[in-house]
Amino acid sequence: MLVPPPNFGMVEENLYRSGQPDQINFPFLEKLSLKSVIFLAPEEPDPAFADFCLQQGITLHHLGVLYATNAWDPITEEVVLQALNLLVQPSTYPVVVMCNLGRHRTGTVIGCLRKLQRWNLSAILEEYRRYAGPKVRVMNEQFIELFDEELVFG
Repeated sequence: MLVPPPNFGMVEENLYRSGQPDQINFPFLEKLSLKSVIFLAPEEPDPAFADFCLQQGITLHHLGVLYATNAWDPITEEVVLQALNLLVQPSTYPVVVMCNLGRHRTGTVIGCLRKLQRWNLSAILEEYRRYAGPKVRVMNEQFIELFDEELVFG
């Protein structure tokens, strides 16, 4: 039986989002043939997950560890830019973007990616809210709305 990680979703072909997986989710992740994981939580990834990535030859990009003291701190513009710079490189794919629960940090990065893709704001925020559930953070929605996508390219 294949069990996806919490808050798993397909963003587009070969680009996925989720919360941090447990061992029960590893067989599911194997089926994705991932090259990369963009891990946005400030804490170290679970050692079993880090070992899984190493065994599978998956590059684990742990972003944001220096910029936050706890999981409640908002994601920084610098971390979002680092993540987006990875997401615009074809060599990163297939890739999953994740944080602890796959809600706020992941949702902010995916929302900013949607701005790069020229989605309209109401569609971006609807997608953010779908994954955030009742825990929507207005600060993240404002970040997405005000994010300057020109920063990604220069």
